[in-house]
Amino acid sequence: YKAGMTHIVRQVAKPGSKMNKKETVEAVTIIETPPMVVVGIVGYIRTPRGLRTLTTVWASHLDDSLRRRFYKNWYRSKKKAFTKYAKKPKESKERELQRMKKYCTTIRLLAHTQFPKLNLRQKKAHLME
Repeated sequence: YKAGMTHIVRQVAKPGSKMNKKETVEAVTIIETPPMVVVGIVGYIRTPRGLRTLTTVWASHLDDSLRRRFYKNWYRSKKKAFTKYAKKPKESKERELQRMKKYCTTIRLLAHTQFPKLNLRQKKAHLME
């Protein structure tokens, strides 16, 4: 997330240029990056038409900031996302992980941002692969 801009003074290292070994002032962007947490993994298998999702395994406890992502209106919802998935026995998740190890060609992580640690108004976490 863009936090602002400032300038720096740096020495140019371009041999053959007039500016070689001289100082220049350049604009720079300051970016604030929130900490991230891994919440799941996705396994893909290769098919003739590209990658296809085989299975997804989520963490047993998901933060409310991530669960907000699955609702349009959080305060009016019943907040039931992932409640049934969390009650699944651990053995079924282990079985899915073993299946991923055996068949998947590509495995990717699912991670979300921790917005409460940033001083922003937004409460809904961003989810990315």
